[in-house]
Amino acid sequence: MGFYRKNIGGLHQVVRIGVGAAVVAAALIYSTGATAWLVALGGAGFALTGLVGYCPMCAVAGIKRGGVS
Repeated sequence: MGFYRKNIGGLHQVVRIGVGAAVVAAALIYSTGATAWLVALGGAGFALTGLVGYCPMCAVAGIKRGGVS
């Protein structure tokens, strides 16, 4: 995918995927209704940024792969 430049590194990606998956699982197990789905959607979005290696909020903050630039 050449439409964007990766701005998070390998360890950061792994942590985002793990935390995002844990949030999705916890939301669906421990919560019900619309709250569960909204929290799960947020966790899925967090994991997705880890999968693709690009975080829009990190780009806005000026954070690149090696840290703040």
